[in-house]
Amino acid sequence: MSGRARLALCAAAATLAASCALLPLVSPMTWIFQAALLVAVQTGVGALARRVPLARSLTIACQLVVGLLLLTLMFAHRQAVAGCLPGPEAVRHFGELLRSGAEDVGQYAIPAPLTPGIRLMVVGGVLLIGLLVDVLAVTFRAAAPAGLPLLALYSVAAGLSDGATDWLWFLVAASGYLMLLLAEGRDRLSQWGRVFAGAARGRERDSGGAVAPVRTGRRIGAVALGVALVVPLALPSLRGGLLDSTGTGVGAGFGNGDTISAVNPLVSLRDSLNVDQDRQVIAYRTNTDDTQDMYLRIVALDDFDGTTWRPAQRRITAVPDSLPTPAGLAGSVRRTEIETRISAADWYAQNWLPMPYPATSVKIRGSWRYEPVGRTLVGDHGQNTRGIQYDVKSLIVQPTAEQLATAPEPSEPLKREFTKVPASLPAVVAQTARRVTAGSSNHYEQAVKLQDYFAVDGGFTYSTAVQVGTGSKAIARFLRDKQGFCVHFSFAMAAMARTLGIPARVAVGFTPGSPLADGSMSVGLRDAHAWPELYFEGVGWTRFEPTPNRGTTPSYTQSDAPSGHNPLPPQASLSSTAAPSTGPSASERCSATMRKLEACPSQSSGALAVTGDSGPPWYQVVAWTLLGLALVAVPLTPMLWRLRSRSVRLASARHAPTALRAARSRGRDPGTGEQYAGDIEVTVLAGEAPPGRAVEVAVGHTLAVWRELTDTAWDYGIVPDEALTPRGAAERIVGLGRLDGPAAAAVHRVAGAVEQVLFAPEPRPEAGLVDDVRKVRTALRSQVSLRTRVRAVVAPRSALRVVWAVGDRRADLKARWAARWSTLLRRPSGQQSG
Repeated sequence: MSGRARLALCAAAATLAASCALLPLVSPMTWIFQAALLVAVQTGVGALARRVPLARSLTIACQLVVGLLLLTLMFAHRQAVAGCLPGPEAVRHFGELLRSGAEDVGQYAIPAPLTPGIRLMVVGGVLLIGLLVDVLAVTFRAAAPAGLPLLALYSVAAGLSDGATDWLWFLVAASGYLMLLLAEGRDRLSQWGRVFAGAARGRERDSGGAVAPVRTGRRIGAVALGVALVVPLALPSLRGGLLDSTGTGVGAGFGNGDTISAVNPLVSLRDSLNVDQDRQVIAYRTNTDDTQDMYLRIVALDDFDGTTWRPAQRRITAVPDSLPTPAGLAGSVRRTEIETRISAADWYAQNWLPMPYPATSVKIRGSWRYEPVGRTLVGDHGQNTRGIQYDVKSLIVQPTAEQLATAPEPSEPLKREFTKVPASLPAVVAQTARRVTAGSSNHYEQAVKLQDYFAVDGGFTYSTAVQVGTGSKAIARFLRDKQGFCVHFSFAMAAMARTLGIPARVAVGFTPGSPLADGSMSVGLRDAHAWPELYFEGVGWTRFEPTPNRGTTPSYTQSDAPSGHNPLPPQASLSSTAAPSTGPSASERCSATMRKLEACPSQSSGALAVTGDSGPPWYQVVAWTLLGLALVAVPLTPMLWRLRSRSVRLASARHAPTALRAARSRGRDPGTGEQYAGDIEVTVLAGEAPPGRAVEVAVGHTLAVWRELTDTAWDYGIVPDEALTPRGAAERIVGLGRLDGPAAAAVHRVAGAVEQVLFAPEPRPEAGLVDDVRKVRTALRSQVSLRTRVRAVVAPRSALRVVWAVGDRRADLKARWAARWSTLLRRPSGQQSG
């Protein structure tokens, strides 16, 4: 393995070593294998480009293109052209993934789940850092500054991590960087041979180019250590640095202690609906038989930007002993206070506390804060629900249809905040809302018609096989396709309600779950749900259920309920088993349409499973990568061969005189490496020519320069004539190429050097022939059209020599095989025929 290839391998290894610091942040850790594959391919492309060799800028461009193709193939193959070429749809998909990834980073505590957005951020980030390290350390031969991108990668991980093993990842990252420095030092020293020197004295100990990168690396390493230890302590926005075990901020976001940042729990909801086997998340016991409305609410999403819903950034306070009266709830509305004891599974780590809505008091241990507008509790300093038990007092609010229909207009500030829709919302959303609610006399009738449109008579079907969808046109696509799950239905109804002037938001949590034999309720992952809440003055935030086959339709929205009557909710039946149900909850067994027709089936339908878009298998990535490289490499093969042949010819010619003199001084033949016979000093002083092999090498170098000159002229339209002598060929090139002055003299110098090594008694290679060839190439290029110049680079005529070489090699192999078979079939000597 060459020194530069070894250096590229060490650069890739250093990048992956530094990226190991991200492993505690995301679970599962499978992303590191995907990143390693992409970094390896990108590094290999750089090694091949440097071996051609290409210019530094072209090498970096090739690595960038291949890296983009790999990311497109892995994350946006469905939106890309031919599966790997990024088009407008793929670019938009990347933007959506990065946006959702940023939201997921703000939502989840460490370790965060490996959502598509987070996966793109970590894999793409590692790939970018790998490119920067490779460019600095290998392409520009500056391994010491390559520690800066490695430091940036480690600093991000150290700033976010709060684990006790951060020191281990620091050692891994530092070891990778030191390995890179040692590899570069070895590569530099190998260019000069073995170094023999005595002990350094004084300032000489600190001098010398060989140790300068190591010295610079020590300084950068010291700075990196200082940054890793000190900076996380100085920046409150970086939680859990290497020496910080307490953390800062509140909840899953990056608050300042008095606010909670916007997060998006929709990814968690989608993943919960995706599970192959249901698991119990929460068990609760309540003192009421009315469990059909016991929705366990986690968080309210009230900030709508046209792309998605999320909770707004709001002030938080300490949890009061008694929560204030819900906003907008008047004393005339019937309500019943109930008590519920809730237990969370020991594996369920949620930053927001699931509670019945609206809660009036919460008794819970741990560090929790209260957000008054959404009436939610959020964990402080990493607090979550893992294995906790808490008691909640809450209200069952039972408004009548008449109270909702006669509700006055809400206050102007509340209406302005919760009816705001962005300009990017497609007009079809408001148009559909007006069409569906035509003829309504109040907001309550509009809300009921919207609910029935989705759940009963709009032709919508429930399916978890549909992606959540992002972008300003996601709701419009859902209204057109009429297929989705709770996220689609709640988003669409809340957005349409806002266009009608009804304050609306989206709640995320769990449906009531399934009853157990001991009288408790079991809530599983498949009970995860989202529903819209609409505000009515005098009643407050009120639940609606537009999703078919999920949840329960509130009694106050059923059209067959008489006005002013408060129907008693039915009592939940007990299950015959005490084990948690693995099928759909009782709350999702019957659609709103079937409930109205009293035609609910006795058996629950199977839950639909959905597979996440985790990208194609690794072997498809490799296959598509090889195919993409082939599609790029095949058309460029003539150009790459020409660049490679030019580099090899001119490099050998440039070093030929030096190699010959060095061989003489060491007493070795530069072609065979064998020791000269006789005294070395006599050989050097007398200037004796080396043995015949060295002469052949010198002749070969000069002829390589002449071949490069004739091929260059051929590329620019001057076909070589093998019948001419070097001097005659030079005259022909000068004449057809319209060369004069220095360029013509350069052609004749190269031709004279060829004649000298071919016919002189003691051939001696001449210096400066490489510069002569380049001077001739520049002159020829200036005499031709742009089309000829482009063809000379992209499709050089002299590339035909490859075809000729293949033909010659084939003929040579054929002759060798014929000779071998002739030897095998030949009768041994002395053997007589019978």
